Amino acid sequence: MKANVTSRTAQYMALFRALETTRSPRKRLFADPFAAWFLDNGLKWAVRLCRIPGWRAFVERIIKNKIPGALSSGIARTKYIDELLLQSVDAGAQQVFILGAGFDTRGLRLPALKHLKVVEIDHPNTSAYKQAALRMHHMPAKIFYYQIDFNKQSLDQLAAQHHFDFTAPTVIIWEGVTNYLDKSAIDNTFSFLQRFAPGSMIIFTYVHQEVLRNPAAFFGGTKLLEGVAALEERWTFGFEPGELPGYLTQYQFTLQQDLGATGYRQRYLPQRPEKGYEFYRVAYAVRLPNKDE
Repeated sequence: MKANVTSRTAQYMALFRALETTRSPRKRLFADPFAAWFLDNGLKWAVRLCRIPGWRAFVERIIKNKIPGALSSGIARTKYIDELLLQSVDAGAQQVFILGAGFDTRGLRLPALKHLKVVEIDHPNTSAYKQAALRMHHMPAKIFYYQIDFNKQSLDQLAAQHHFDFTAPTVIIWEGVTNYLDKSAIDNTFSFLQRFAPGSMIIFTYVHQEVLRNPAAFFGGTKLLEGVAALEERWTFGFEPGELPGYLTQYQFTLQQDLGATGYRQRYLPQRPEKGYEFYRVAYAVRLPNKDE
């Protein structure tokens, strides 16, 4: 990310959610009435156009040509993570931590979180931009916003400063972040997450490591990596899916689900087929009991 601006890719995800919200209630996967608040004027115009009959196909065609597969993948991924989060709350999670929150609005739009503590942790640029947009619309400050650069700062220090409660069962969302970090930052984060109570859950995204080694192996892969590099939001890390269970075990987590973009698109958008982004994945893991328990 550039030193003095908000994340462009975070705006794109907000754009996708805003576009989905313009669909009729019968056809959309979810509604996010807040997403458009975080968009620049050009992207806001794209959302407005989609409310005019006949223009949606034009706007979506531009997005699909620019970032193949990202639109349907992002929409289906949002729905999938929403459902995993709600399942975690039903299973007893008492608080929600969102790491690298971007323009995530789950703490505002999901009624099930209304009475839970929701903590968002993000880069200072994006967090400040987001909070300013919320203040402009007079939203109550019901979410705790903390700022950190995952590549430079310690979550342990942040936890001590703000007195995180590690005893309560917690669901952690880490969406759209791991592919921008280095291995040390990934390892340090999972080491930190071990501090949460057994039974806590983490929902996180990652990219298949092969897209970084050989982007041409995936439809649209080369174009995408060139695009994010031009935004100074270069992808730097991926997992091999087959190695993920063993990696998580080191940090006392057990993998419960691991689904790629093809899988969650087929689950939620079978009527909207689109190629691209097959390298993007969502994993769901649960914190194991301590060895002495």
